[in-house]
Amino acid sequence: MSVSDLIRLMSDGAFHSGEALGREVGVSRTAVWKQLRKLEGLGLSVETTRGCGYRLLDPPEPFRGADIVAGLSRCARQHLKHLFVEDAVNSTNTYLLERFAQGAGHGEVCLAEWQSAGRGRRGRSFYSEWGGNIHFSVGWQFESGVGALEGLSLAVGVVMADLLSAHGVDVQLKWPNDLLVSTPSGTLKLGGILVEVRGDAVGPCQVVIGVGVNIRLSDKGKAGIEQPVAALADLTTGLSRNGLVSAMIEEHMQMLACFEKTGFSAWRDRWNGYHVHRNKAVRIHQGSTVHDGVAQGVDDTGNLVVSIDGKCRRFTGGEVSLRGRS
Repeated sequence: MSVSDLIRLMSDGAFHSGEALGREVGVSRTAVWKQLRKLEGLGLSVETTRGCGYRLLDPPEPFRGADIVAGLSRCARQHLKHLFVEDAVNSTNTYLLERFAQGAGHGEVCLAEWQSAGRGRRGRSFYSEWGGNIHFSVGWQFESGVGALEGLSLAVGVVMADLLSAHGVDVQLKWPNDLLVSTPSGTLKLGGILVEVRGDAVGPCQVVIGVGVNIRLSDKGKAGIEQPVAALADLTTGLSRNGLVSAMIEEHMQMLACFEKTGFSAWRDRWNGYHVHRNKAVRIHQGSTVHDGVAQGVDDTGNLVVSIDGKCRRFTGGEVSLRGRS
């Protein structure tokens, strides 16, 4: 019996006796109790009541591959070559990069309930609790080389902002790859995007797009993250984790199928509409150099345009760090 087996059995939020849980998975009550003790480390809380047994408080909604695929259109199913739903991986991006190394990966999606070494931009780690996040990666092969991928991570941002806005979540985008929400307590990070590329500058290249979104986080988890964060459970009700993932696959497949032909320009205006720093004072950190200016928008290739001393300068995502300035 794995911890994930136990979580799935208890995801209904009802009380389960140790004896019944052990019978379901074929282990002793003692073995069940030992596994229950591990749940707190995964961000889950268990209530124990004499005569009733155990139940999960605020149980997660486990991924269900069949339900996710059932929500896809025929077109999206044709583009989706394989859906991997894993209990735990080091990183969903790494999982698909390894698939590409094995000659697969294109049109594949990897989901994980928990990841031990999730990462974001500039090598930052991505905090994970079992079932508390969406860890989503999609692999795609482009034939026109790395140059055709300019602005791809920003197009992903538009896809996610459109999706979440449709569910009543007012999302803003921070250049180049953060999903933010405004709350009475300030602007909080809801998720992020990481695009990793392997291949030729002018020929075929393999891309893995990773998207991380906070669904529900424990108070301990929020306190342990280095920046203020938000979770969808605090912003909206009735949002299905599986339904959202199905919509993510649908929209990403549609975007990826045409991105190589259109480039980022087709998404530029929508990205600028979500831009959290547009026409606001910002500080650009470029190595040891700091620039103060006013953010304008992004251009057709996803470069950030900033007015500095009355002149427009363009910055690429790999070379700078952007911060708001009061």
